Amino acid sequence: MQFTYHNPTRLHFGRNQFGQIGREIPKDAKVLVLFGGGSIQRNGVYDQVSQALSAHQWLDFGGIEPNPSIETLDGAVKKVQEEQIDYLLAVGGGSVIDGAKYIAAAACYSGYGWDILDGSHKVRKALPVGAVLTLPATGSESNGAAVITRTATHEKRSFLSPLVQPAFAILDPTVMRSLPDRQLSNGIIDAFVHICEQYLTEPTEAVVQEGYAEVLLRNLVALARSYDHRAEDGWQENLMWTANQSLNGLIGAGVPQDWSTHAIGHELTAVFGMDHAQTLAVVLPALLEEMIINKRAKLTQMGERVFGLSGEAVAEQTIVAIEDLFRSIGAATRLNQHHISRNDVATELLPALQAHARWPLGEKRDIDLARCEAILMRAVG
Repeated sequence: MQFTYHNPTRLHFGRNQFGQIGREIPKDAKVLVLFGGGSIQRNGVYDQVSQALSAHQWLDFGGIEPNPSIETLDGAVKKVQEEQIDYLLAVGGGSVIDGAKYIAAAACYSGYGWDILDGSHKVRKALPVGAVLTLPATGSESNGAAVITRTATHEKRSFLSPLVQPAFAILDPTVMRSLPDRQLSNGIIDAFVHICEQYLTEPTEAVVQEGYAEVLLRNLVALARSYDHRAEDGWQENLMWTANQSLNGLIGAGVPQDWSTHAIGHELTAVFGMDHAQTLAVVLPALLEEMIINKRAKLTQMGERVFGLSGEAVAEQTIVAIEDLFRSIGAATRLNQHHISRNDVATELLPALQAHARWPLGEKRDIDLARCEAILMRAVG
């Protein structure tokens, strides 16, 4: 265990927190409010943000899509530069917040913004960002990571910079009341797999990180098992807080991390347009089956401590339990359920992975393209 941990995002959690927006953003700042497809204008969130910014000068920019595209985001970058915006407020889920992070960095860079994503430009300056979370899933509201798509080339890449980490975030669980079931299900899956990427590696002596990861996993299992109560305040509060804690840097501090499920899942989204969480639900069980020798000890630990399993072959039972968990909240766990065949994998997905993934993958860097193909063929079903 050797690490530096710092999380500067100030979180305002619970009901009636929208008023904090006006206190957090300097009164002389010119603000650009960023949002997605318009649901915030139907569920009252936009009105609450407007009221909170009544003493500020502000504009808005909507239409940021799930898996935000650089093509859309560059329109916002242009608006920031033309209007001399000096503060960004992202109102939405992880996609809108990720988009705000890109805009914050790209608006302060004279070159092509994709340079930030392909690693040829390191972010040295960025506009400040605040966030109003409307969809709990990614934890993007209190970390410095962003994932952006270039639609023209079917690429999906990420960047990480402390300069784009939100200064503050509003987490009001009541905004979840209008979310469709699919997005709530996606939120559970996304948070669950985020934890697995930081936990399902090899046993460590990081008692706090491992123990906290197990608490978060048990909570997500409980939320999935009580999915019929998803309209209740307590259920929504616990999902929003668990999703935030799953990727704020704490459980990953000083421990091995994997992220191969995400690397493969990103290409599924870029090539076939699948929801991010739906790709994770498909890839994770297949990856664990293929890599079970390396992950057996930790899978056994997870099975005993999270699912309460015992007896023989606990590691194998744990993989089944994870897949059953995803299915219980309506997620498909096989690519053929998304009408993606072995031929599609061979002709479309593997070439994209070969071109875009940072090989080799996995916490031991032992997943090459051939191993990735084996994982995906398992995932087809």
